[in-house]
Amino acid sequence: MRALVTGAGGFLGSWLVRRLRAEGHAVRAMVRPGAAEPGLGAEAPGVAAAGASSSGAASVDVVRGDVTNPDSLPAAVAGCDVVFHLAGLRRATRRQEFLRVNAEGTRTLLEACLTHAPGLSRFVLAGSLAAAGPSATGRREEEPLAPVEWYGESKAEAERITLGYAARLPVTVARPPRITGPGDRDNLFFFRIVARGVIVGVTGAPRPLSFVDVEDCARGFLLLAQRPEAVGQAFFLAHRERTTLEGLQEEVAHALGVRTRTVRVPPWLLRGAGSAADVASRALGRRLPFNRKLSEQVLAPGWTCDTEKASRRLGFQARTSLAESIERSARSYREQGWL
Repeated sequence: MRALVTGAGGFLGSWLVRRLRAEGHAVRAMVRPGAAEPGLGAEAPGVAAAGASSSGAASVDVVRGDVTNPDSLPAAVAGCDVVFHLAGLRRATRRQEFLRVNAEGTRTLLEACLTHAPGLSRFVLAGSLAAAGPSATGRREEEPLAPVEWYGESKAEAERITLGYAARLPVTVARPPRITGPGDRDNLFFFRIVARGVIVGVTGAPRPLSFVDVEDCARGFLLLAQRPEAVGQAFFLAHRERTTLEGLQEEVAHALGVRTRTVRVPPWLLRGAGSAADVASRALGRRLPFNRKLSEQVLAPGWTCDTEKASRRLGFQARTSLAESIERSARSYREQGWL
């Protein structure tokens, strides 16, 4: 296949590019104008891509484009068989920023595909468990979307827009939960805290989490692009194993070989800190790693999803345990000097 990957310079995007190359597919990687040239080699720091080597992998064609700029998209989508739409905004201090990029940007890309990619066999949207909303017992795909913060709202709207094109394009939606693995910057915040000997918890009942390793997630995206059962459907891509925020940090402590103490924070303090961080982000003109979005996600009763539909219809099984994924992350962080 000839595949376009938007957001190819991001964490999941770069791993998806590696997976596509490893399987011999032609890849067009879209990155924003002005962004640094992405590192899209066949290997990630310290971890070889599955079945790939630098000499044997297919090449990558890098194109510049922005999903909020319609004029930049025709050249990106033209001639592609599959579009993997991963570009999006994960940190912002205003609701409208999330909606403009994540929701309306998705609509703009779909319109470009209608006009300039007539042979498209699949449009795969990178959705999120955040769109479905929190659950301590396991969200199912058939349940109504119930996001609780701005990022989740924007991803839910992007999903509604995408599935609204189902009569005109072969669309599908992936809903990963928390993604872990080498190159992940979202969980790096917790690695840096744990490296200082502290595990941060929240007072109250345990808050369970689903997760998926980035390589497993990339493999799931390819199934969505290839399996006819995926058309017009949304799928959670997650490991059957579950953890908690404290459990994730305990795995980090084990991987880093550090002794820790647990500090439990009351919800009101965490929520206030998230709001203050957003104010600081606007004042400083840069997006801080801690924010309102993260505080609201941490305070939810749980972020879990059911894996049965993806297993039954697509044959998807996430293979990488949390311990292995965290260990790989820690090794790559050290190699890159992030810790």
